[in-house]
Amino acid sequence: MSKNTQRIALTALLVTASLLAACTQEQQNKISRDIQNWTGTNGVLEVYAGDKLVRRFLKVDKISTALGTDDKAPRAYRYGYGVLDENLNRVADPDEKKVYFEVSDYSNTVFFENPR
Repeated sequence: MSKNTQRIALTALLVTASLLAACTQEQQNKISRDIQNWTGTNGVLEVYAGDKLVRRFLKVDKISTALGTDDKAPRAYRYGYGVLDENLNRVADPDEKKVYFEVSDYSNTVFFENPR
């Protein structure tokens, strides 16, 4: 790499770091979520009724916040796509299909990256 290319790369890195440092914590979190949404994850979403697991979705790549059509205000639910783990065995069996789901902000859910 030439010295000129190194200087340009270093300058770009310093400018990016300065811009991020000037962002509020909420703006930094949004940037992080946008990057995660772009890269995707191998997530698991579990839905509980009290202390009992009632639904599990596997291979969830992202969960999005619903926005109003006209006012663009966030709605009180999240949505996404994942494989419905009907038998709750934490394996996406061949007969289990990818489905669309919605979960309320008020539901008892846990979302995490699949450790497998």
